[in-house]
Amino acid sequence: MTPKRIQFFIALVFFILGGWAAFFPQHVIDTTFLPEYREGGRILPFAVACFGAQALLSGLFAAFSRFSSLTFLVYGIALLPFFGFNYYFTFHDPVFTSIGLLDAVGNVIMLALCYVGWKNAKRQKQERTYDIRG
Repeated sequence: MTPKRIQFFIALVFFILGGWAAFFPQHVIDTTFLPEYREGGRILPFAVACFGAQALLSGLFAAFSRFSSLTFLVYGIALLPFFGFNYYFTFHDPVFTSIGLLDAVGNVIMLALCYVGWKNAKRQKQERTYDIRG
């Protein structure tokens, strides 16, 4: 799988989850937040929709940038704190339902894609270097 295709799969995670939050914020609230956190007036749907819009923007960057092996590596490392966030607000101080773990699933998918992208981008760079020198 080419690094560019891997980027599109990373973007797809952002598009799916971000689109859900941006276009259906109340559904996200009703399914991922525990009942005691579903009431927040107008600000909660607004905040969830903003979160979704930011995710869509991140998806665009992931889809249309040129990732190097270093980009995949740094992106993967940057995902790690989100696992702490998911754990803390699902198990330690629960705010999210088990469906809220869809975010963690998306992060696992992106982390795996970052690893594959890192390996493939390094291999492609080595092949290009060999072709130039060979």
